[in-house]
Amino acid sequence: MSLKAAVIPVTPLQQNCTLMWCDETMKGVVIDPGGDVDTLMEAVEKFAFTVDKVLLTHGHFDHVGGAMDLAERTGAPIIGPHADDEFITSNVVARGHEFGVTGGRDVTGNTWLNEGDTVEFGNETLAVIHTPGHTPGHIVFYNEKAGLAQVGDVLFQGSIGRTDFPRGDLDTLVASITQKLWPLGDGVTFIPGHGPASTFGQERATNPFVGDQAIV
Repeated sequence: MSLKAAVIPVTPLQQNCTLMWCDETMKGVVIDPGGDVDTLMEAVEKFAFTVDKVLLTHGHFDHVGGAMDLAERTGAPIIGPHADDEFITSNVVARGHEFGVTGGRDVTGNTWLNEGDTVEFGNETLAVIHTPGHTPGHIVFYNEKAGLAQVGDVLFQGSIGRTDFPRGDLDTLVASITQKLWPLGDGVTFIPGHGPASTFGQERATNPFVGDQAIV
């Protein structure tokens, strides 16, 4: 298997920035570079891959605050999220200040993604799944060959994303998880935006919000 991945927590909110790369071509992506760009660049250099793209799951500042700086330093384009999050990606600095986080930049010049799109780096492909509910433009990146998904703030070990932000919606989020993620298979490992990784099967068995026992 040529896909490799590493998780680097960034920002005071300990957001999981995910590095993925193809070890056959040593081309890779950085998913949700919320900040601490120097730390991320050190990790990229450690793993010795070339950043081909900067990917965003959704617009919240702790996921995108470092995207512009990282893109400038690597020459990689910023891809994602879905266009419905433009009202958030264009307001990164102000939102960060509300949480006492400085140093982020509003995102401009990015390419929006839609359901069914794919992102390629080296010999690897990530499927794009539109998963609104936490934010309206949230997307998930899924590598079928490795059975690995980066789900941003949609799903966590034992929990789900908040829906009290602007244009968040609980019913929509639950539908995104149960109708779009569960069908990918119980064996899929997912990296959430915060906290430890889990599997869809584990969450179906135990998650009090979207587990099989919770869904009537």
